[in-house]
Amino acid sequence: MSIMSRGAERLSSLQPLASLRPHTAILVGLHAAAFLILCFSEREPFHVALFLLAWGWFNFSWLVVFRRPGVAAALSLLIVCAVTVLSWFKMSVTWATLSFFDFVIVDPDTFRFLTETFPQLRLELPLAAVLIVLVLAWIWRLDPFTVRRQTSLIAGTACLAALSALSLEVPELPNEPFQGINHVSNFLRSGVTATVEYMTHGFIDAGTPGSAPALPAGAQSCRPAARLPHIVMLLDESSFDITAAPGIKVPADYARHFQSFDGRQRALAVEATGGPTWYAEYSVLTGLSPRSFGRFMFYVPRIAAGHVRRGLPAALRECGYKTFTLYPESGAFMSARRFHSTAGIEHFIDAAQMGAGHVEPDSFYFDQVRRTVAREKGDGPLFIFSYVTANHFPWIPPWRPELTPGWRPLGNDEDVDEYIRRQMMSAHDYAAFIARLKQEFPGEPFLIVRFGDHQPWLSADVLEPNRSDEAIAEKVAAFDPRYFTTYYAIDAVNFKPVDVSSALDRLDVAYLPLVVEEAAGIPHDATFVEQKRILQRCNGVFYQCADGAEARRFNRMLMDAGLIAGL
Repeated sequence: MSIMSRGAERLSSLQPLASLRPHTAILVGLHAAAFLILCFSEREPFHVALFLLAWGWFNFSWLVVFRRPGVAAALSLLIVCAVTVLSWFKMSVTWATLSFFDFVIVDPDTFRFLTETFPQLRLELPLAAVLIVLVLAWIWRLDPFTVRRQTSLIAGTACLAALSALSLEVPELPNEPFQGINHVSNFLRSGVTATVEYMTHGFIDAGTPGSAPALPAGAQSCRPAARLPHIVMLLDESSFDITAAPGIKVPADYARHFQSFDGRQRALAVEATGGPTWYAEYSVLTGLSPRSFGRFMFYVPRIAAGHVRRGLPAALRECGYKTFTLYPESGAFMSARRFHSTAGIEHFIDAAQMGAGHVEPDSFYFDQVRRTVAREKGDGPLFIFSYVTANHFPWIPPWRPELTPGWRPLGNDEDVDEYIRRQMMSAHDYAAFIARLKQEFPGEPFLIVRFGDHQPWLSADVLEPNRSDEAIAEKVAAFDPRYFTTYYAIDAVNFKPVDVSSALDRLDVAYLPLVVEEAAGIPHDATFVEQKRILQRCNGVFYQCADGAEARRFNRMLMDAGLIAGL
């Protein structure tokens, strides 16, 4: 045989191998891209193992459908990239990574918030979908291999079983969603734990049907003994008395901001630390505990929207109040507008409607309150739920230093000094607000209730500075009171609070609506009559009283009465 013929034979034999090279390169590239994401986003062997099992499960699941390994890898990489990007986005907004539950309760508010934040998505998403379809079709044509569906099904089931076992074996710590890492592994683990939680308890922890008596008889109509005041509730973002931390230097008049009209300083036991404002928001509007939602508590306003109809605004409307919320974000954020409306808010005014930026001085929101009173006061008493946000993180660099021209550093860490400076800004603006109310509305009575929604991020560094991050995480997981205590204060203008007997020196946040009603002189409906009895039995503790039995019983009573429905 001639050399030329032997060469031609060899080239012919290599043709099938050459034809596989583009596909091989694509397949290797897709898996290599997933490996790079693993290296850059996952930490610790446990999370690496979860990612690898998830990658195997994704691929084998797509192989059951399409049988093509290239298409399976491309679709799996698409999922991994989508989860990672969405998790980064969520982290930038809520300081928590993506959870499986974010997809379970996707609603119009979710898409509205995304498109309001990134308007370009309205064009980019359809274009991306077309491009993805074209790329997948190209990979399909290049991919010569197929895998038996039975083999893929067995392998995928094994990956899912191992993923589920690992997820249940190592419970998620409360601080993990806020670390900004382990996006894919935490997403999959949350899916496993959320499924088990829902199958065990549903969305909300309540007694079994028929286990709680019917709501007792109470005042069913509002017949106040005197003129009702306007009620202003102020959610004081990230504010607490930082002198609870050792060695902190504060100005001489620092404590005054936390005192009520009677000179007493009262502590509020809240259910979040470092971030989720909406936990306190849920409690002070409904008088209930987000902890009843277990692992779903992070999504409590989105779950409660359309379902939890018991609350302070709804009760006040029965007494002729017009109800308002002045909200510092988009109304689509965490379904806030729908949740507030369900709880009884008639007029929800969000940041865009007020012309508010991301963070405004407290004076901005106080001006909004005054304008609302001036515009609406002729038609009866008003309830205004407003936020003040000057204390919002980050605390480095200094924010609006021109507002405190005489400020001098106190000698604490830089971020602590900045936090205290902003608190003093808040105190100054609040004093000016009270003075303006007295000046502009001399004949109008006001009850003003302020409260801190949660401690700031920096409290974990200053309360117990010598403890490790792991030890602090354990304390937070156990709801150590040191990390879950803020303040509440009661003030009045042209009005004397009627009854503050329920305003204990330490009070769970779920009782704050009850305190507001009694201070304003508003008769309780049947639900608040029962909750007053719980307060007295439990001495100001709500969710943790009797290991949760009181909260479960109360939830069941509200469900049987139709005030919590569909959960």
